[in-house]
Amino acid sequence: MPERLEHILAFDFGLKRIGIAVGDTLTGTAAPRPAARARAGAPDWESIGRELRAFSPGRLVVGAPYNVDGTAGALLPSARRFAAELRLRFALPVSLIDERFSSLEAGAELKTQRTRGGRGRMRREHIDSAAAAVILERWLSGESGEELP
Repeated sequence: MPERLEHILAFDFGLKRIGIAVGDTLTGTAAPRPAARARAGAPDWESIGRELRAFSPGRLVVGAPYNVDGTAGALLPSARRFAAELRLRFALPVSLIDERFSSLEAGAELKTQRTRGGRGRMRREHIDSAAAAVILERWLSGESGEELP
């Protein structure tokens, strides 16, 4: 792992919500952030911009939705457009990482936290941002993905 601290933001793209997580290259860990709203697939760019200003990341990671069999999922073209728009708007490198099972993994982790004394109701936006953290941890652990040009 690099010795220089660099923040990374990750996104779990959806048509209603976009999960967001932040992590860093020094610890190799990720934490969920508040999800951004989306309307018919149009992201709330202002809330995404606030997250970028808050953490000044050196890279962005977007979950690429593939089906269980490895074929392109229905949302893959939209996720690619979102990733390309992130690259254009914020002039940062963007990686696409396979997000298969990230929401299931995130939901299971949140349920485990609740059984250990976590409070509050588990909402869809919590799962979305926890899934973004799973996606980011995959990237931080060295999982290869697609780099946008």
